[in-house]
Amino acid sequence: MKKRTCPTVRCVTQLSESTRTHRFVMPIVAVGVLLSGFDLFIVNVAMPDLARDLGIGPLAELSWILNAYTVAFAALLVPAGRASDRLGAKRAFLTGLSVFVIASALCAASPGLGLLIAARVLQAVGAAVMIPASLGLLLATTPLERRGSAVRLWAGLGGVGAALGPVIGGVLVAIDWRWVFLVNVPVGLVAIVVGWRTLPHVPGHAGPPPRLGGSLLLVATVAAAVSALVNGPEWGWGSTTTIAFAIGSVVGAVLVADSTLRGRDPIVDLAVLRAPAFVSSTVTLLVFHVAFGAMLLSVVLWMQGVWDFSALQAGLAIAPGPLLVPFVAVLAGRLGGSLDVRLLVVAGATVFAVGVASWAALVGADTSYAGTLLPGMILTGVGVGLVVPASMARGTAHLPAHRFSTGSAVLSTARQVGIALGVAVLVAVLGPTPDDAAFATAWWVTAGVSLAAAATTTTRSAR
Repeated sequence: MKKRTCPTVRCVTQLSESTRTHRFVMPIVAVGVLLSGFDLFIVNVAMPDLARDLGIGPLAELSWILNAYTVAFAALLVPAGRASDRLGAKRAFLTGLSVFVIASALCAASPGLGLLIAARVLQAVGAAVMIPASLGLLLATTPLERRGSAVRLWAGLGGVGAALGPVIGGVLVAIDWRWVFLVNVPVGLVAIVVGWRTLPHVPGHAGPPPRLGGSLLLVATVAAAVSALVNGPEWGWGSTTTIAFAIGSVVGAVLVADSTLRGRDPIVDLAVLRAPAFVSSTVTLLVFHVAFGAMLLSVVLWMQGVWDFSALQAGLAIAPGPLLVPFVAVLAGRLGGSLDVRLLVVAGATVFAVGVASWAALVGADTSYAGTLLPGMILTGVGVGLVVPASMARGTAHLPAHRFSTGSAVLSTARQVGIALGVAVLVAVLGPTPDDAAFATAWWVTAGVSLAAAATTTTRSAR
C-alpha cells in the first residue's frame, strides 16, 4: 500500500528546505521594495518637467499623478496580501513586480495625462501585490531566529528609497522625465529573471477565499479615507465631496469591523488580529506615520518655499536622515535580544520628536541648513530607524504562517493611511499662506504626534 504524506508535514518540509536558500531572498526582495520606495518619492521631482512636456495646466489635474497611485496602493494592499497567502509568496511577488515593470514602461510611453494616470494606477496594483508578498516571502524563508533582523532590514530599505529617490530623480529629470519611470524596467527585469530561477518555492495555503463583498468593502473604505485625506486641501475640507468620502470611510470601517468579528471568512481573520502585539504595532505605525508624513512634506515645503532650494538640493538635504535608517535598524536589531522591543520604539519616537521640535525652536528664514535643519534631520532618521523596523518586526513576530502576507499588508496599510493623514494635518495647520510661525506650530504638533505614537506601544511581546 502506498504511503501517504500528511499535507501539513509536506508543507513544513518544503518550508524547511526553502529556509536553506534564504540568502537569495533578501537581495531580490530588496529590488522590489526599493523600486516601490523610489516611485513614492522620485515622481515629485519630475512633476514640473512632466507638466510642461504634456501641457498639463491646472494643479488639480497634475496632483492625480500622485494621488491616483497613493489611493490605489493603500486600498489594495490587504486584498493583495490575502491573495499572496493563497497563491504563494514567490508567485505573488514576481507577478506584482512584473505588473510594476510593465506599468513603468507604460508611464514612460504615455502621450498624455489620462494614460499616465491609468498607468500609475496599474503601477500601484503591482506594488500592492509585491510589497506584502515580499515580506511574506522573507518571513516564510528565513529561519525563525533571524526573522526579526530580516524584517528590520526590510523596513529599513524604505529609508534608502526615501533618501535616494529625490536625488536620483533630480539626475534623471535632467536627461528626460520619462527616465524616472524607465529606470524601473531593466532593474525590474533582471530581478524577475533571477528571482524566477533562485527564489525558493513557498506554497500557498488552501482554504476558503474571503467573501467578495467584504473584500470590496475594505477596498472602498480605505480608498474613501485616503481620497478624503489627500484631496481635502484641493476639494476643501468642508466641501460636500470631502465630507461624503469621510462619512463613507467611517461607515465602511464600522461595517468592516463587524464583518471581521462576526462574518464568515473575513478578509482579515481573527488569527491575525489575535497575534500578540499585532494590533498595538498597527496602531503605533499608524500614529507614527502621521508624524512622519507631516515631517517629510514640511521640510520640503520649507526648503523650496522659504530657502528657495531646487528639487535636487532639497533631495540632497533630506538624504542624510533616511540614509541612516537601515544602519540604525541593523544596530537596533542586535540590541533587540537584550532589550524589550517596546523600549526601542519609545526611544525612537522620542528622538524623532526631539528632532522635529528642534526645527520649531531653531530654524528660521535666515538660518543655515547645517546649523539648524541638519541636526534635526539626523535625529528624525535615527527615530525612524528605531520605530518602524522594530514595530514591523514586533507586529509580524507571531503571525500564523498562513497569514504572513495578510498581516504584513495590514501593517503597510496603516503606514500609508498614517502618511496621508499626516499630510492632511500639516496642510491644515500651515494654512494657505504659511509663514515662519505656522511652520513652527506645525513642527510642534508633529513632535507631539510622535510622542503619542510612543504611548501606543503598550502590549508586551517576545523580544
